[in-house]
Amino acid sequence: MSKSAPDARPERWLAALALLAVCVISLGNVVVRYATDASFAFTEEFSVFLLVVLTFAGASLASRRHAHIRIELVEDKLPLRLRPVLYVLQWAASVLLLGLVVWYGGLLAWEEYRWESLSPGLGYPSWIYIVWLPLLCLAIIWRLTQSLLERCRACREEPRHES
Repeated sequence: MSKSAPDARPERWLAALALLAVCVISLGNVVVRYATDASFAFTEEFSVFLLVVLTFAGASLASRRHAHIRIELVEDKLPLRLRPVLYVLQWAASVLLLGLVVWYGGLLAWEEYRWESLSPGLGYPSWIYIVWLPLLCLAIIWRLTQSLLERCRACREEPRHES
């Protein structure tokens, strides 16, 4: 990573740890299955949870680095002074969607906590798995906001020479 690339260190570490844990759990399960003809009961439940954490942490990191897939044709064709308007519209649509996920994910986590629901595989409280969804969506919103401010600042500071 270059020194000028924006960073999201907590999300980077979280994603790396989640990926490492998935690899260790899966490898351990394969070794035990071949050695004993039995497998660990927890691997699927933990692996799915960790893959969700990995996905959302990676999305937050990508948001900070402007690395999400988007159609840049419109951005490139707009005059420099109009690009911040497009950036704000992109940000607002993303925040609206993620805000709904935060709201409904938070409600779901609260209901799972209140009802004392247990996970089907291991019997752990379900809210422990679900609460990460709204928390990581809040992280994505934060990183999108940082990205928006950086992109708008770049439009003001660096006039682009068109050839």
